Amino acid sequence: MVEIECRDVVKKYGRKISLNGINLTLENQRVIGLAGPNGSGKTTLIKLIQRLLTPTSGEIAIHGMKPGRETKRIISYLPDRDFLPDWMKADELIRFYESFYEDFDREKAERLMSQLGIDGGMSLKKMSKGTREKVQLVLCMSRNAEVYLLDEPLAGVDPAARDYIIHTILDNYNENGLVLISTHLITDIEAILDEVIFLKEGKVLLHRNADDLRAETGRSIDDYFREVFAC
Repeated sequence: MVEIECRDVVKKYGRKISLNGINLTLENQRVIGLAGPNGSGKTTLIKLIQRLLTPTSGEIAIHGMKPGRETKRIISYLPDRDFLPDWMKADELIRFYESFYEDFDREKAERLMSQLGIDGGMSLKKMSKGTREKVQLVLCMSRNAEVYLLDEPLAGVDPAARDYIIHTILDNYNENGLVLISTHLITDIEAILDEVIFLKEGKVLLHRNADDLRAETGRSIDDYFREVFAC
């Protein structure tokens, strides 16, 4: 089943073109890497799917619906920066998510928080940056969503934390859904990818099955990525 479809999507900021004619069809039961250097349009595309932005031209559909209130109910979104009120405590955030999202699994969230050793009575303001990011990831992955949009979940995180984040994603997403991970750190997520998309200067450079790309190039996706985007 097609989860996300982009047809001739263009996004401009004044004279600057961030996305230039994006055409993509993304199906469910896939973990897809959205890769490209900074400024390639990854975050813009994710924000368009989440309807934090609107296209200058072209169309996006999620389950055949235009991005909006109904699609937000089936999308779990992790932005690339802190987005939760720092005065709230972890336990309060769990209760808030439970009341706001019908598909939120409170028991899963509490279990993951416990595994991380996070004090539910501690406010985000008192947590380290890395711990806050883990709280945000737990809240995102504790939804039984149909689409997960993860924008640079590994950026600025130490290697040990990256391993935990990857395992959290793999062990907790809805397997009938779609996971779209934006990253420029291909080597850390390559092993979990079913498909990969390369964005370059706002255009789709390639969209391939991960195993097929490795077989055709005779190298890892990370090595091929480095070659394609070499300075």
